[in-house]
Amino acid sequence: MTTVAAPGRNRWLRCRACHALVYRRRMRRNLEVCPECGHHQRLTAADRIGQLVDPDSFTRLADRAAEVDPLRFVDSMPYRRRLAQARAATGLAEAVVCGAARIGGQRAVLAVMDFRFLGGSLGCATGELITRAAEEALAARDPLVLVTASGGARMQEGVLALMQMATVSCAIAELRAAGLLTVSVVTDPTYGGVAASFATNTDLVIAERGARMGFAGPRVIRETIRQALPPGFQTAEFLLRHGQVDMVVERHDLRPRLRALLALAAGGRAGAGPLAASAGRAARPDDGPVPVAGSTTAGTGPIPRPRPTHRTDATPTAWQSVRTARDLARPTTLDYLRTAFDGFVELHGDRLGADCPAIVAGLARLGDQPVAVIGQQKGHDAREMLARNFGMASPAGYRKALRVMGLAARLGLPVVTLIDTPGAHPGVDAEEQGQAAAIATCLRTLARLPTPVVAVVTGEGGSGGALALAVADRVLMLQNAVYSVISPEGCAAILFHDRAAAPRAAAALQLTAPDLARLGVADGIVGEPPGGAQRDPASAADRVRAALTAALSDLLAVPITDLLCRRSRRFRRYGAGTVDAGVPQPDSDPTIQVSPR
Repeated sequence: MTTVAAPGRNRWLRCRACHALVYRRRMRRNLEVCPECGHHQRLTAADRIGQLVDPDSFTRLADRAAEVDPLRFVDSMPYRRRLAQARAATGLAEAVVCGAARIGGQRAVLAVMDFRFLGGSLGCATGELITRAAEEALAARDPLVLVTASGGARMQEGVLALMQMATVSCAIAELRAAGLLTVSVVTDPTYGGVAASFATNTDLVIAERGARMGFAGPRVIRETIRQALPPGFQTAEFLLRHGQVDMVVERHDLRPRLRALLALAAGGRAGAGPLAASAGRAARPDDGPVPVAGSTTAGTGPIPRPRPTHRTDATPTAWQSVRTARDLARPTTLDYLRTAFDGFVELHGDRLGADCPAIVAGLARLGDQPVAVIGQQKGHDAREMLARNFGMASPAGYRKALRVMGLAARLGLPVVTLIDTPGAHPGVDAEEQGQAAAIATCLRTLARLPTPVVAVVTGEGGSGGALALAVADRVLMLQNAVYSVISPEGCAAILFHDRAAAPRAAAALQLTAPDLARLGVADGIVGEPPGGAQRDPASAADRVRAALTAALSDLLAVPITDLLCRRSRRFRRYGAGTVDAGVPQPDSDPTIQVSPR
């Protein structure tokens, strides 16, 4: 809607869909839906809450999450100034408002996003507040209702913003394990990391009429793979037709529909969840460490802030690391499976009708230890890259990965993931097949997979497509690997308004292995031979094998209940409070550094 000026006050609105003039009070009475054409205007968080909950029932949860600027990010202006402007313009502390309320007399905890605040982007503080809401729901044994409106993860916070997808997914996994209902209400727009995490990994997904949702936005699809978009692409009706939402609901029906669903859920058996007896709250970042065999940090209290690193003339720049990570001569997943592992047996297919060539998965041995291995496969030349879709997995690829994860859990085998992708496939077919939900399901599944998980970023760790295989107990990175919330080129185009600024964006994103170790995302850096893994693939494979063997030796000694607690706490530590107090460090033993020989 656009406002049309009137003497003394703005009494009229023009619908941007049908261009009809509508009296403001009439629009308000119609819940901000155009009475002429049914177009749903975007709502503020306050307006949304007012429409959904019982009068005077909403109790706001504390929203004083620490102000976070972990990268000291500057594009056309400092990130802290952007935050200040957003707060002044919206009156909000962050892009979400959380609280406890009643809907039709039924208790629930709500987290309602507001697109006005930096496009509803998901940063550390936003993730912290949503996770607190989930923890409140778990402690009170109430359902959780999430109302999404977001453009995706917040680029200015780099990979720590990406980690919020996993943090919130872990919290939702705790609620599901405790037998508590989780509901997402998808509103316009919901894209990127929010679509590929908590918007689609809840028990129920409701799309408001007029909402659009997808992992890759229309502009990304048009500009990256030049595909024409079908009519109605990514609309609520499109999502329903392709089986990605449970229902499409008009705005005036949302409250009664939620009331009915909450009442039905309340009628279930009390404490029916498999972990209900032990569920009280999710792991918090200030919980004491769980002792781990072989860890010198076990039981020693707070993990110290890592020392800052200093570049020397021999240290590659961030852009040089990006270029090296993308070198076609670097070993691929299949190369490592032939050299670092023994007896690999590949498993194909998602059992739903497809086999994505960008994901390789199967069973192998690492020394005497049987393991399940899942990795993204690129190639060494244009023909192989094209055949493997440049390492960009489709939903079928992530569902194949899920199938092998489940097999590993049933057989009691640890899982090793090898990550090398520019991101998930952004095509129309991927969106039709549920790319966002496939990634979200990987995040939620790995959060509670009852077996050790070790991830190794061997080349590119591109956004949610990489994170889908990296919710792990240990995350290792090769010396020249990179891991980021967005590609430098994408960041340069969006924030610097100049694709030629990619080298500058790469430095600002802090995406190198030393950066990720300093930020607490990577547990260890696997050294590469002089000149990089591409110069001596056999030596690189030996180092990967040694690093994996060391990591699994520790993790296999940890009881599964402790392992799951530590995994949850690992991602909980990426919240705003921990980032503000000092760079977060996961509960693991000191950095595994396999030095060059």
